[in-house]
Amino acid sequence: MPDEKKSPTLAVREYRDSDRDAVWALWRESGVMADPERAGQDLEFCRASADNTLFVGLQDRRIVATIMAGLDGHRGWFHYVAVDPDNHGTGLGRHMVAHAEKWLAGRGAVKVELMISQTNHAVLRFYENLGYGPEPRVVMTRDIGS
Repeated sequence: MPDEKKSPTLAVREYRDSDRDAVWALWRESGVMADPERAGQDLEFCRASADNTLFVGLQDRRIVATIMAGLDGHRGWFHYVAVDPDNHGTGLGRHMVAHAEKWLAGRGAVKVELMISQTNHAVLRFYENLGYGPEPRVVMTRDIGS
């Protein structure tokens, strides 16, 4: 990308309980956490399953990016993909996606699925630039939890 800022060094590791406050702050600031209660439930589910993980990206020991990756037995899924707004356009998101893709492939995933709002043009462009594209499918949901 011609207007991309220089990518700073990024260390990626799995989430630790001590990361919670920094992750919550990043999720709020980046807009990926609409409902803190739901985010807490998602994180607990992720931490309890060997088929899910949350990666954090660090610069100078500060969490600046996250990506939650999960495997449904065939496909991989991403959730809570967040980059500190001051670091948008630096390649951190691309780095986090590549890291999560490698993790999923190592567990047998054959593809990655994403659900993105049709009106979220910036995120759609981000994934299109990474080689993702739409499939002719309809996503249907029904809330079954309390």
